[in-house]
Amino acid sequence: MGIVMVVFIMASSYYQLINNNAFSVPSNIDNVKTLINVRTSRYFGSQRGKAKENMKIKFDLNTDLTPLFNWNTKQVFVYLTAEYNSTEKITSEVTFWDKIIKSKDDAVIDVNDLRSKYSIWDIEDGKFEGKDLVFKLHWNVQPWVGLLTYGETVGNYTLTVENKNKV
Repeated sequence: MGIVMVVFIMASSYYQLINNNAFSVPSNIDNVKTLINVRTSRYFGSQRGKAKENMKIKFDLNTDLTPLFNWNTKQVFVYLTAEYNSTEKITSEVTFWDKIIKSKDDAVIDVNDLRSKYSIWDIEDGKFEGKDLVFKLHWNVQPWVGLLTYGETVGNYTLTVENKNKV
């Protein structure tokens, strides 16, 4: 009987996500600016005194994640990633920012000039110049009962990195 109840809870909460159009939530990622440092510190990934470039970003983000919340949602983990081609055949993805949203009241995100929590360094040849970064906002619904549900918002932002923004 317990397994039947768990399956019913999982199915009904997933149906509610579909009914709320949770898989087509729009987001606006805009005004992305790169902040590039050249460091020789091992803390920043340098080895044997060879300098590496470390990149953080500033960005604007606007989205309403309230459709992800229902009676079975414990919290939503949201994170901003960037995809880039690290080689001709390999696409890499890095996370720049994340946040845990614990209630529907906090599910509207509207920030300007937010600095990333995390940085990336040394894209294959040690240079970011000329790389295309495609920014996407992903989410993960963590329910009280059932399996995690993953998705991403509709809307992304593409940026070609120029070295003029070195700090």
